[in-house]
Amino acid sequence: MRLFDLTGRRALITGASQGIGYALAKGLAEAGAEVVLNGRDPLRLAEAAAAIPQARALAFDVTDHDAARAAVDGFEAEVGPIDILVNNAGMQHRGPLEDFPAEAFERLLQTNIASVFHVGQAVARHMIGRRAGRIINIASVQTALARPSIAPYTATKGAVGNLTKGMATDWARHGLTCNAIAPGYFETPLNAALMADEDFCRWLEKRTPAGRWGRVEELVGACIFLASDAASFVNGHILYVDGGLTVSL
Repeated sequence: MRLFDLTGRRALITGASQGIGYALAKGLAEAGAEVVLNGRDPLRLAEAAAAIPQARALAFDVTDHDAARAAVDGFEAEVGPIDILVNNAGMQHRGPLEDFPAEAFERLLQTNIASVFHVGQAVARHMIGRRAGRIINIASVQTALARPSIAPYTATKGAVGNLTKGMATDWARHGLTCNAIAPGYFETPLNAALMADEDFCRWLEKRTPAGRWGRVEELVGACIFLASDAASFVNGHILYVDGGLTVSL
């Protein structure tokens, strides 16, 4: 099991105050990593970090290129290297495409895809110098599939998948691995409206071969794998964790 041991490594997880980000931070910590939780709300972030032994909080806006670089550079200089980056920060906005607000579209672009570039580049600059690092981007089943009312979200998650491939293509020669996890439908605050919709829940249970929603803890194994030595030759891969949803009709 030494292949999966993350002892001695430090992981930065964006959007880690709740939901998938918090579950991944907790799981990486249990695998031995020192975790650094990121979010924009310092109070919520501090509460989340306090619940994980030896976790740190690093508050900055992932949609701000200069802020992300300053935070990462400052942390590396004052504390030490970031060995693992999980780009998890994201948001959703639902509405018919013909009436979709332009400002909501821009927020989705900045939060879901520009942040992956901003934080990914800031961290990779240091990883390249050390010739080692793991970048894990959180994609979605919408990286491959679309549903009504979320076309802009689908566009951003498709971009996350392709940016992951681009990161691997550019940075693998420097010793980095860059992969993505694509969750299906999980019980998270982001999906609260869907979870409250009985018709949608019935549809999802029929559509997903596993017959249920995913639990955020079921994403932890995939993250530990991609962060560990076990995935040393896995690069540019999108790992779907979706109960079989994307492989069946």
